[in-house]
Amino acid sequence: MSVVDPFRYRDARLHAEGVALDAIAREYGTPVYVYSRAAIESRYRAIDAALDGIAHRVCYAVKANGNLAVLDVLARLGAGFDIVSAGELERVIAAGGDPAKVVFSGVGKRADEMRQALRAGVACFNVESAGELDLLAREAAAEGRRAPVSLRVNPDVDARTHPYISTGLKRNKFGIAIEEAEALYRRAAAMPALDLRGVTCHIGSQLTDPAPVMDALQRVLALVERLDAADIRLSHLDMGGGFGIRYRDETPLAAHGFAAAIAAAMRGCGLELVLEPGRSIVGEAGVLLTQVLYTKHNADRSFLVADAAMNDLIRPALYQGWHPLWPVREAAAGAARQTWDLVGPVCESADFLALERELSAAPGDLLALGCCGAYGFAMSSNYNARPRAAEVMVDGERCHLVRAREEISALFAGERRLPESKR
Repeated sequence: MSVVDPFRYRDARLHAEGVALDAIAREYGTPVYVYSRAAIESRYRAIDAALDGIAHRVCYAVKANGNLAVLDVLARLGAGFDIVSAGELERVIAAGGDPAKVVFSGVGKRADEMRQALRAGVACFNVESAGELDLLAREAAAEGRRAPVSLRVNPDVDARTHPYISTGLKRNKFGIAIEEAEALYRRAAAMPALDLRGVTCHIGSQLTDPAPVMDALQRVLALVERLDAADIRLSHLDMGGGFGIRYRDETPLAAHGFAAAIAAAMRGCGLELVLEPGRSIVGEAGVLLTQVLYTKHNADRSFLVADAAMNDLIRPALYQGWHPLWPVREAAAGAARQTWDLVGPVCESADFLALERELSAAPGDLLALGCCGAYGFAMSSNYNARPRAAEVMVDGERCHLVRAREEISALFAGERRLPESKR
């Protein structure tokens, strides 16, 4: 199934669907994140269609981009949601999502978060340790409820991705060692406040090769068979997400290709398949617009100093992440090009957005950083007392402000000065 490529040049101006990006910059200022509704919808539908024929749920990973408009678009399509905090649960509910389609992941759930999720009626808790299992059982009993549970197992499979986003190895903090899982399932089955529903596995993010995923799946299916023999019967298998996108020269299997391969391997096992894609739905659906403030040269480098910075997009500094860089207005034929580093105003040498890019640029020009729909705004901060960017959703020929730019006064609205000294 084809997916929408929303960012294209028309008459030398870069557009998101039917809206020119320079018009968005004039209306809402820069830096600004711009998302395409059509791109989000087409990617979700492609994954969902690839699972046709087997029982399944697609639970969007909210951590990738939790803007209410993004969640609203997906909720209208019938998506479930994968959350890692009570705050993300509240976002899902505020956006019209159904708590009964929510899976609650994460290694450090607090007791108050468990209570909140139990009262909301989430579909399942993805439990990652024996201590968490015990606490959840106590909280569920105190609430007079049975907590739906899936144990997240760690299959010790190398996802072959960046070490910061690898989650399926023994040395990672995530999940329960697969060789210890059976004993913990037996223990959980004896707890009356728990309702064992499934098994969960997620080996990492920005996966491009299906082989590690299929290896992990076979190990998990073998565990399911052992549990079944022990009279512990589950209803679903959650294979997480992490399906990669193309930032530079990667050649990832498309997310719907991963989904189809997993579904094929699970046919006949009698379990519902749950997937938790995030980046693969929203990553390529968003750009970050920034304006060049100054050009600067030293003996070795030439810099474009822009109004976006590492607080707006930290992936390049944190992960050495590479994002495509496009001029919003195509340069005239024959315009001089040179190699630039795109940097921001933050007082850190790590404040760069793109290194060694060849293009024609000058102060006042608008640039678009591609593949910023996932882990862009979601990881942004107020470092250097910088307000976070505005967010805009394009829907065909229209665009909507879906998050206003922060006001500086809001950055310290919750702070207090000390009272007058009595000395």
